Amino acid sequence: MGTTTRWCALALVGALAVAGCGGAPAKSAAKPSSSTSTTSSGSEVAMPRPGKFDPPIQSPDILIQSGEPLSKDVLTTARSTKGVVAIEQFSMATFYAEENEITYAAVDPATFRTFTLGPTAALNEVWDRVADGEIAVRPDLQKSVVGADDYVTMGNDDDAEKVHVGAFAPLVDRSKIGAIVNERWAKKLHMPQGNALVLSTGNGSPAPVLKALRTALGNRATVTLLAPNIDPGAAQLAVLTGGSVSRAVGSFTYTANKNGSVNPDPRWVNAYIRTEQVPILGTVRCNKAMLIQLRAALTDVVRAGLAKAIHKNEYGGCYVPRFIASDPSRGLSFHTFGTAIDLNVPGNLRGVPGDINRTVVKIFKRWGFNWGGDWNYTDPMHFELARIVAVR
Repeated sequence: MGTTTRWCALALVGALAVAGCGGAPAKSAAKPSSSTSTTSSGSEVAMPRPGKFDPPIQSPDILIQSGEPLSKDVLTTARSTKGVVAIEQFSMATFYAEENEITYAAVDPATFRTFTLGPTAALNEVWDRVADGEIAVRPDLQKSVVGADDYVTMGNDDDAEKVHVGAFAPLVDRSKIGAIVNERWAKKLHMPQGNALVLSTGNGSPAPVLKALRTALGNRATVTLLAPNIDPGAAQLAVLTGGSVSRAVGSFTYTANKNGSVNPDPRWVNAYIRTEQVPILGTVRCNKAMLIQLRAALTDVVRAGLAKAIHKNEYGGCYVPRFIASDPSRGLSFHTFGTAIDLNVPGNLRGVPGDINRTVVKIFKRWGFNWGGDWNYTDPMHFELARIVAVR
């Protein structure tokens, strides 16, 4: 057994040792309603186990993705493009674990495994657990996404689903995919079903295939090369899932800039981003899904006599389209969706308790916001929309 295989197997054994220890998951004109995250039984989404692995391993070379299920025409075009050796359709989206963007896939365990790294593809235990309704997670994400009782909360939304971890294993080479569930989760997690294709060009170069597919598909889907670095000129796709908030903010394509900022599709910006007046801060530019609750929270701050606790000249922004810390490898900042806001920046930097007024924090939480001061690596300036609530 090679070094890579031993490492993967050891990681898996550690996961299986804890896989059986799951536990339970964790109104008025002036008050919003509340909701809690839900934990589904694996039996609700279980599917037949895939059985023994049937080689060969396929190289994951090109990703095709859309914000909607891919049409039969797109599938036919992909299959018939010269140089394509194999394709696999699946569902793909993103959720956030605190500030971390996690790309995940809902797949058929029997067929998708051929596009994963060899040791993972060959380990039946990984795919049995996925088929049973559990989640496989890349080992490097364990600390950032796995919570109490070995559950992953599939988003920062208060009503996000929780899925039990079945295995830690390397997944798709050169891909952002950090977690995998079986395809029966797609509907439950509100993923656009069948919105992605991974293609292999075998021993051939993917470059001519990439060019041919982009020409043939146009704006019907994004076509990207699976590579360690993002191509600044290539359109990427952001499809957010997790709960009521993710369903309200929409999905969009974007291109990346060399300075770490991004350019969301202007059509999405026009449909979702608004510039409006709110109490205390004045003019803000945010997602329309958040503005009504932001205004309600700030109104209650004023009513509580705490307007001076929020410093207008220390406002850090809301809609700021960029990667986390301007680093493409860390994924999109939640500010790109226009559903997060930074307040009193100088006294509330990363890794400190922060000096923001705790009654202000309570008011924002009441109006559906999560606070970065509660994170493992604190970000006390940061508030982000966690649930949609009625404002009456």
